[in-house]
Amino acid sequence: MKFGTKAIHAGVHPDESTGAIMTPIYQTSTYVQDGVGNHKGYEYSRTQNPTRHALEKNIAAIENGKYGACFASGLAAIDCIIKILNPGDEVISTNDLYGGSYRIFKTIFEKYGIVFHFVDMQKVSSVEAAVTKNTKLIWVETPTNPMMNIVDIAAMSTVAKRSGAILAVDNTFATPFLQNPLDLGADIVMHSVTKYLGGHSDVVMGALVTSNDELAKEIYRIQNSSGAVTAPMDSFLVLRGIKTLHLRVQRHCENGEKIAHFLENHPKIENVYWPGFETHPNHEVAKKQMRGFGGMISFTLKGNQLQDALDTVKKMKIFALAESLGGVESLIGHPATMTHASIPKDVREKSGVVDSLIRLSVGIEDADDLIDDLKNALS
Repeated sequence: MKFGTKAIHAGVHPDESTGAIMTPIYQTSTYVQDGVGNHKGYEYSRTQNPTRHALEKNIAAIENGKYGACFASGLAAIDCIIKILNPGDEVISTNDLYGGSYRIFKTIFEKYGIVFHFVDMQKVSSVEAAVTKNTKLIWVETPTNPMMNIVDIAAMSTVAKRSGAILAVDNTFATPFLQNPLDLGADIVMHSVTKYLGGHSDVVMGALVTSNDELAKEIYRIQNSSGAVTAPMDSFLVLRGIKTLHLRVQRHCENGEKIAHFLENHPKIENVYWPGFETHPNHEVAKKQMRGFGGMISFTLKGNQLQDALDTVKKMKIFALAESLGGVESLIGHPATMTHASIPKDVREKSGVVDSLIRLSVGIEDADDLIDDLKNALS
């Protein structure tokens, strides 16, 4: 079954009692049992809910995985993965990491004795040099947020297998339509479902997908024990959103390409970060492991002045100044003061998150209107 068909049909079936083609919203906390232990597969909605169950199967299918688990947010999904570890375990991650991921690693889990190393993952040698006998998890973002760096997932899989570590990949920017980390050797895929999978800026959710039986047991155990599950209504909304994922992401890619080339030729722009450029570091890796380059773009202004960046984002009319990404509408953000403000200034600047860096989530509006909006703001 090809992607577009799976997006619409995988994991969902007409309701047996009514024939409703859409999965019902099972807005219930508990389920009546015919006798003690004699139930229809559902006991309590923290543990299992039919609407969430359908979504979990659907997300697993579009990631070519066996098991899916949905959480109240992307960070709740990350929280679940780290809880698989024990004090003294070490994690290797990228030095260009989403601010929320960095914050949960450093301010929540570090104090419980888990050690985090942040390296330049564009170079496989940097990861290999950081591996120790205590390395239990390699955490990858690709493309990275917000510098759009590309990490070779297959190469990371080789390192992880050699060291006996779990390889987890944050696939939020690429989406399952453009990239499938499990097929490239990853053990776990994470999504901030809030973004492209939901696609309409109306849900906060996270998801994990794996094909490993033992990891799945641990994920479901932690999901149930910690209780950070998503609600039935949110599950219904994401099931609806995924049905158009392939169509939306295709348009995101088309618009992103046009805008990236416009920015590249603008006299006020210093650098444009988009993996579709042949000059982009690891462009060949992106071509190999992705089916398109997405709608996320970052750029810096000449002069690197904070006020210039703040003035530019404020002038936008169609691009909305807001946190998040991946919705049908275009968003613009200033990572240094928004998504990555929790990372110390000296740390974020080493990875390229300087004061003039601006991040775009290119939506599915008409590309000419988006380009005109950028022209006006940069004039």
